[in-house]
Amino acid sequence: MLRFDRERFHSRIVLPDGAPADRLIEIRTHPITGRTCRITYSRGEEREPGAETLPAPPPFAGERDKCPFCPARVSTSTPRLPPELCAQGRMTRGTSTLFPNLFPYGRYSAVSLFDEAHFVEIGTATLQSYTDSLLNCRDYLLRVLAYDSEAIFMAITQNHLPSAGGSMIHPHLQVQADRTPANCQRFLRGRAMEYRLETGTRLLSDYLQYEKRSGERYIGAVGSWHWLAAFAPEAFFEIWGILPGVSSLRQVLDDDWRSLARGILNAQKFYRSLGRNGYNLGLLLLEDGSDDLELRVVLAVRGNYAPWVRSDFTGFEVMLGDMATFTAPELTCERARPFWEDRVLPMDAESR
Repeated sequence: MLRFDRERFHSRIVLPDGAPADRLIEIRTHPITGRTCRITYSRGEEREPGAETLPAPPPFAGERDKCPFCPARVSTSTPRLPPELCAQGRMTRGTSTLFPNLFPYGRYSAVSLFDEAHFVEIGTATLQSYTDSLLNCRDYLLRVLAYDSEAIFMAITQNHLPSAGGSMIHPHLQVQADRTPANCQRFLRGRAMEYRLETGTRLLSDYLQYEKRSGERYIGAVGSWHWLAAFAPEAFFEIWGILPGVSSLRQVLDDDWRSLARGILNAQKFYRSLGRNGYNLGLLLLEDGSDDLELRVVLAVRGNYAPWVRSDFTGFEVMLGDMATFTAPELTCERARPFWEDRVLPMDAESR
């Protein structure tokens, strides 16, 4: 039932020296989302300003004395959860502290800090710090569900650096629960349900099995999580993690969260190797009692946070709604695979 559609064609131009040239373009339709993306292979020949090496840290990377998320001020400068959710006002686990978002995006909107450093370069956080932060998010969402059983549309996200939409440089995750689904939640819920009714099997498991058999875009596994390059990416170097057979927050084991943290760090190290310093992450959760939609996390690199670096979104993405990238997912997979091999992961130690 899954269709991996590709259309290849050439755009003919005449180069400045008078020679004709055929520029290859490929349009792919993603079997999960039905959305198209355009791979403009010739753009890979362009110079990408600011990505030759990893840019220097932001100029405010050392401003600990002004940061409300740093340990010295977190207890006095951040808001507190209402007592019906947490009597202490903030939730702690290891080096992670969780508190409500001062500028919430929904009914239940919180921030989960990880690491006590003010600035953590992409790919250098410790495994334990990410694990603690994810488990703190898990615990918060379970409290929300116990308090408000209608807040079933949940998400854990990350915006690393201002180029990815981050307003605070101190490392943190965002966590949200609401009674109203976001567009992606609404679409995926319906798509997974329709697919299960038509086939009797789960959408993401079938997609994963196809990709494992193909091998073209399958990167590797960490614990029970399986990682792959998206067939029709909607962002640069887009990587998915899928946890097959698990459709609810309540089913995710502590070891699964640790494996997720390791996979996230693997992807970050891959992005770092590309000279990129900003990225987004999103894990959507649906707690409506159905088991059609399994867990999927999406990671995507963003344009660097550095002077004179162009945005990764152009009028084509914003106005036409098609992602225009220049790297084939198969190449993303090939370049990312080594970061899922233990022999090249020296920074997985518990301390930097």
